[in-house]
Amino acid sequence: MAQRSRLRGPPDDRTPAELLTFGVVNLDKPPGPSSHQISGWLRDAVNETLSERDAGMSIDNAAHAGTLDPKVTGCLPVMLGEATRLAQVFLEGSKEYVSVLECHAPVPADAESVIAEFEGPIYQKPPRKSAVSRRLRVREIYDLEVLETDERRLLLRIRCESGTYVRKLCHDLGLALGTGGHMGHLRRSATSPFDDTDLYNAHEFLDALAFWLEDDNPEPLSEIVDPAERILGGIPSVTIAENAAREVANGAPVYAPGVLEIDAGVSTGDLVACYTPNGAAVCLGEYVGKPDAERGTVVSLERVLV
Repeated sequence: MAQRSRLRGPPDDRTPAELLTFGVVNLDKPPGPSSHQISGWLRDAVNETLSERDAGMSIDNAAHAGTLDPKVTGCLPVMLGEATRLAQVFLEGSKEYVSVLECHAPVPADAESVIAEFEGPIYQKPPRKSAVSRRLRVREIYDLEVLETDERRLLLRIRCESGTYVRKLCHDLGLALGTGGHMGHLRRSATSPFDDTDLYNAHEFLDALAFWLEDDNPEPLSEIVDPAERILGGIPSVTIAENAAREVANGAPVYAPGVLEIDAGVSTGDLVACYTPNGAAVCLGEYVGKPDAERGTVVSLERVLV
């Protein structure tokens, strides 16, 4: 008997149930709950809706992209179902925050020039309450801009490497300014490739589930839940034939004969995303071949997505 294809259809043609089991919500996290609690609430709401729709599907988990402390607000992409396999992608991208630096004395006249000195690589040690090892490490500050100045406050825009501790950065900025200081309000405005131009809150997501469940109207849900392929927007792509994709689904690497197209500029060791010709994601892997190779492995698997 022929093996049934496990490949997904084009991202733009998926049903609401398919989006809910391999999708992502660009959530506007409110102050109060933890990132973990938010993910759990969305998971439970999805499963309850799928059960009541008798869709024959469910999800085991949901995961957030980069923990935000309970008081922190802003961009928190939440991956649903099998989209959680793409969590590592968010470690590759940058983060952007808007933060209030509360100075402990009046802001000095040279504040902007002092703060500009923090652009580039900086040393940080994770705080005592962190879940990671407290070893000194280097993080890159790509851009640090003063948006507004008050008598004892600075409003900052910070674009930085994933894993940067903004609270620690604010403490160090206060020391450099000679005033002392601490982080006030913090909001994440972007976690690449997502930003705050199309955020949705949890109530809007729950309303969209209700529209689909009670009114058989999938449009709000299709607007809020993106196909999981959106997460891969910043990752170089490799297009492979459908027969090669079916082999990947069974654990085989991507071999040269199955490769149809490779993004320009891909280098050995790069993390790449493989797609079928219809744009459906198949796997994440390490690029180990050459663009003109006729045989051998081109992509070794890290995460199978089908």
